[in-house]
Amino acid sequence: MSFTISTRDGRHAPACTLSTLASCIAFALIPSTAFSAEKNSEETLVVEAAQTNASAAEDAQDYSVKTTTSGTKMLLVPRDIPQSVSIISEQRMKDQKLESIGDVLSNTVGISETYADSDRATYYARGFAIDNFMVDGIPTLFESNWNLGDAISDTAIYERIEVVRGANGLTTGSGNPSAAINMVRKHADSREFTTSVSAEYGSWDKQRYVADLSTPLTDNGNVRGRMVAGYQDNDSWVDRYNQKKKFFYGVVDADLGDATTLSVGYDYQETNVNSPTWGGIPRWYTDGSKTDPDRSYSAAPDWAYNDKESKRTFATIKQKLGYDWQLTFNATHTETTMESQQLYLDGLVDKTSGMLVSPYGPSYPYVGGTGYNTGKRKVDAIDTFANGSYELFGRQHELMIGTSYTHQNNTYYSSWANIADTELGNYNDYTGDFPETNWSPLSLAQKDTIHQKSAYMATRITLADPLHLIVGARYTKYNLDTLNQQLEKNNTSPYAGVVFDINDTWSTYASYTSVFKPQTQRDMEQKYLSPITGNNYEAGLKADWMNSRLTTSMAVFRIEQDHLAQSTGEVIPGTNGETAYREANGTVSRGVEFEVNGALTDNWQMTFGATRYVAEDSEGDAVNPNLPRTSVKLFTSYRLPMLQALAVGGGVNWQDHVWSDVPVPGGTYRSEQGSFALVDLFARYNVTKAFSVQANVDNLFDKSYDTNVDSRGIVYGAPRNFSVSANYTF
Repeated sequence: MSFTISTRDGRHAPACTLSTLASCIAFALIPSTAFSAEKNSEETLVVEAAQTNASAAEDAQDYSVKTTTSGTKMLLVPRDIPQSVSIISEQRMKDQKLESIGDVLSNTVGISETYADSDRATYYARGFAIDNFMVDGIPTLFESNWNLGDAISDTAIYERIEVVRGANGLTTGSGNPSAAINMVRKHADSREFTTSVSAEYGSWDKQRYVADLSTPLTDNGNVRGRMVAGYQDNDSWVDRYNQKKKFFYGVVDADLGDATTLSVGYDYQETNVNSPTWGGIPRWYTDGSKTDPDRSYSAAPDWAYNDKESKRTFATIKQKLGYDWQLTFNATHTETTMESQQLYLDGLVDKTSGMLVSPYGPSYPYVGGTGYNTGKRKVDAIDTFANGSYELFGRQHELMIGTSYTHQNNTYYSSWANIADTELGNYNDYTGDFPETNWSPLSLAQKDTIHQKSAYMATRITLADPLHLIVGARYTKYNLDTLNQQLEKNNTSPYAGVVFDINDTWSTYASYTSVFKPQTQRDMEQKYLSPITGNNYEAGLKADWMNSRLTTSMAVFRIEQDHLAQSTGEVIPGTNGETAYREANGTVSRGVEFEVNGALTDNWQMTFGATRYVAEDSEGDAVNPNLPRTSVKLFTSYRLPMLQALAVGGGVNWQDHVWSDVPVPGGTYRSEQGSFALVDLFARYNVTKAFSVQANVDNLFDKSYDTNVDSRGIVYGAPRNFSVSANYTF
């Protein structure tokens, strides 16, 4: 039997046994000037007892995660963070078959996605693109003009995915006020040998195999290792498409003493795609009527491919300092590469002749092109911070202080050949048989070097028993060096949040932080746009039950931005089809979100949330109307009380109508997608304690929908599909 002891101020003693109970109670009652003498006389001691293995089992099967460092780098329960936070647990990823970061984001409250083609997705929150993807708290800035596969990273190597919505300048520095995605790696936590293997078969000949092994490397378990490896091969509902993916992750965790731990690791992922689409399928005839192609139709030729590779090496040292202080040192080196040869079509179809017509008019008489592109992104980053408690004015407070340095280099080469409006022939007869281009030598298309040096600090001040104030700031020295631009900017992002505990279950909060985001989009004169600046406000209500096994949150937010890039739909003269952008000032996004996540009972897990927002510029025009203003997401699993081996569940994702006025010769055509719902089902049966089988069905009612309304090309979402999998643990 073990005991958990906590005080009303949130301090927790280490796990206690009956023999050490007295010392644990002493810990909880230590005044240490954290309370006045009068307050100590009223201190309430809470003792909770639970079987250790039962508690661990609950944590493993829950959709909620009890504590996180997201948003502040201080370890807090979600209701103590004055921002909207969603945490997607490993169990939920298994139930819902969320096998890539993109799968996770598509099913996270408040996040929407658009697909430029079969392999390029962009994710949004509160009306703006998500450009900060972090691994164990270290950010990589996402380059919007190129896609190196951040969202296709496999989730098998991650313990959980954390999403902080709104501006997150305190922990990431520059970035859009949309959301920051933090992927938390698995570690060798167990001192016993454990292994799980799984195999999956699904629609379009999908095969997937994953092995996860953890083992002690020394007799006493002070050094432990974990390895995750997998392979996936699948076709698609899209003609000729095939994807092969393989990945490997290894980590060694070592206790170097009572106060020091070291983790070193490496992960590798390779994704090779044959016949990927590049852009969508022509949407309109020249008279404005729709082409209405089949969902399986693809313009990609047999010779097209799109290959990506990612390598990460990392090290983490954690050093305990005194009573409850800890110093953390993180370092990582990442190299991500891509290479592709693809065909792109962009035009209107003449109903009579079947010829494609250029959407840019006589000055640009091309209906697409073929591109040979290569790119490499290198990130070297160091993040060092210390956190712990301190005493002031008779109360206990928390402090986090740190520094970080990031050097990111993006280099892209390209070779492009235009396709003239008569070169393709009759589009109605086209079946993807366009001949491979005789490629000209690659030329340097883009070269960016980004340096970010930051110092940051935050403190959680206990103003009164129920009232906590979090204040902090991040100073960033940002340097961007491109082929024809140099930008140096020193920016300070202040952060302030207050949390008031209404009672033991409910709390309310309000927060503020600033927005800073340099941009690499260019206008018609080939000039880079000014950095985005603005403010992020949020207030809300949070609650948790059953020791944070079930959490709820509701938030209202307002985001103000200037210089926000908006596509003109026109090509910059003198470039290989680069889109021109303009700046939108006075942009405001305001809305409301809510989420319920976790265990309703020991047998019932659920996540349910909704978002409603409006985004407009200073003229009252909609900003990014191609994104849903209202969305609802639900997923649940239920273990039958009379048959505990069987769990059933499912979910629904609903979004409202979206639209975009897309430029065409002589004006615009409106592209629309009506509101729709996607329904999923799943069931899992534990044949034995170690062996289970699971079945999933996605898009149960085979809804046809367009994921790319902000374009002259249609990109359909996935039709109904299924998978069956088996998992064995030993």
